[in-house]
Amino acid sequence: MTNDGQRRGAAARQRVLRTPWSVDLSATWGVLRRGAGDPAWVQSAGALWRGIRTPEGPATLRTVVRPAERLVLAQSWGPGASWVLEKLPPMLGSQDVGAAGFEGGHPVVERARRQHPGWRIPRTGLVLESLVPAIIEQKVTGQEAFGGWRRVVRRFGEPAPGPGAALGLHVPPSADALRAIPSWEWLRAGVTPQRADTVMRVAAHADRLEEITTLDLLAARRRLLAIPGVGVWTAAETAHRALGDADAVSFGDYHVAANIGWALTGHPVDDQVLVDLLRPWAGQRYRVQRYLELAGARRPRRGPRLSPRQHVPVARAR
Repeated sequence: MTNDGQRRGAAARQRVLRTPWSVDLSATWGVLRRGAGDPAWVQSAGALWRGIRTPEGPATLRTVVRPAERLVLAQSWGPGASWVLEKLPPMLGSQDVGAAGFEGGHPVVERARRQHPGWRIPRTGLVLESLVPAIIEQKVTGQEAFGGWRRVVRRFGEPAPGPGAALGLHVPPSADALRAIPSWEWLRAGVTPQRADTVMRVAAHADRLEEITTLDLLAARRRLLAIPGVGVWTAAETAHRALGDADAVSFGDYHVAANIGWALTGHPVDDQVLVDLLRPWAGQRYRVQRYLELAGARRPRRGPRLSPRQHVPVARAR
């Protein structure tokens, strides 16, 4: 970052929120973290730091939660600081209107709900922040997906404003920066040409895609799916993060259907059966998925785990 950029990020803006519920930040924002080494996420001294690319520029967000007092203390630096603090309530789930009246309807779901009273569905309002890493995660192992994202952010993002940079925090690359990445750099990052091409198409339509936060959920989903390479799974992974969509189940995931089936019926199911299984929770199906994930409900693993593929050169993460 330039000296000018450091000076612009030097002055912190602050906000204190008192919420009607006791916020569980790890549960609520856990889906925003892309693996243990996510460069846009740092936990230090009881605070959670995030590097965020906002419509007004990069921002560093430092958040501390006092659950007993139902207080959230936030500080932000950088050109996007005001935007982040303004959007903090929906990011914490203030617009998740279905949370309060939700009833489990199944012993396992109800138990998970009771175990996680501080979880809400976040609505970040940042489409590319969720969409681009979801594309990188398409049809690969978690190790491949998170490694690819980590390398892209560190190489083509930028150090986070203010004190975030000293912690090694990064802000993900802008749409312009993504469009400028040459094909061989995607290969070095471990991202296959098909996924890289989809990211480039998304970056080319970035403005139109960011507009979906103003649309109803059905129209937003249609616009996402209109991009070649963005399928049902990728759209859902984006919708429940960026739009707070409580019904955006991750159909097409390697594990989700089997894990939900195991939790609810005692045996794994496929996507077709999952549609029927989740029918009683229509409109709230992602809420069921996430409650079960938070509760650790998954089928027993049998056999060796999938190994990362070695069909592209992968640069060591820096």
